[in-house]
Amino acid sequence: MKISSARTESFSAIRRRALTEAAGPAVAARAAVGVDKAGFLGLTEADLTPQVTQALKTLMTEIDDLRAEVGRLKFKLNEAQGLADLDVLAPVLNRRAFLREVKRATAFAQRYGSPASLVFFDLDGFKAVNDRFGHAAGDEALKAVAQRLQSNVRETDVVGRIGGDEFAVLLVQADQQTAQTKAESLAAAVRGMPVQFGEWSVPLHISWGVREIEAGADPEVALAEADASMFLKKRKAG
Repeated sequence: MKISSARTESFSAIRRRALTEAAGPAVAARAAVGVDKAGFLGLTEADLTPQVTQALKTLMTEIDDLRAEVGRLKFKLNEAQGLADLDVLAPVLNRRAFLREVKRATAFAQRYGSPASLVFFDLDGFKAVNDRFGHAAGDEALKAVAQRLQSNVRETDVVGRIGGDEFAVLLVQADQQTAQTKAESLAAAVRGMPVQFGEWSVPLHISWGVREIEAGADPEVALAEADASMFLKKRKAG
C-alpha cells in the first residue's frame, strides 16, 4: 500500500505546512498553538481569507484520508489476526487460540462462578485411515470431524483442533454432567456419518473425555486433565 509523504507527517506538521503555503508563516505560527481545534481560535476573521479557508479545507481532507486509511489498516489487521487463529486444515481454532479462549472462560468462572467444561476428543484408528486410504482421505476425515463438532454446538461454545487427530470443545455454562451428555451427542454425530472419499466410505470412531473447568485453572492443565479423562475412559472400554 502506497502512503503519501504528507500522511507520514504529524497532525500539527500537516496543519502548519498547509497554512504556511496558503497564508504565510505568521498566520501559521499563531494557528500552531496546540494540536487541537483550540489552536485555530487564534485566527481572526480577517485572517480567514479565501486562501486560509482553502488551506483548512485541504487540511480536513487530509485528516479524513488519514482516518479512512487507519480504518482500512485496522480491518486488515483484524482480518490477519482472525486467520492466524484458525487451524491450517480444519475450520476451527488452532491450539494457541483455543487455549486463549479457555483462559477467558477460567477467568469468567473465577469472577462470576459460571460453570464451563472441556471435552477432549481423539479420533480412533486414524493411522489406519491414512495407511489404507491415503493422507488425502485422512485430511478429509479431520475436516469432517471439525465440521460436525462445529455444527452441533452453540455459537457461544468453542471448537479447536489441538493437534493431529485431537480436538477439544469448550462448553460454556455447562457443568460436568451437562458436558457428559453433550459429549455423547457430539460423538454420536461424528460416528453417525462415514466420510465419503471417492468410492470409499470411511467410518469414523471417536473417544472423548470431560473435565469441568475450575475457577482460575491453568488452561494447559485443564486440557491435560480432559485428555487424561479421555484416556482412562478409552482404556476401560478397551
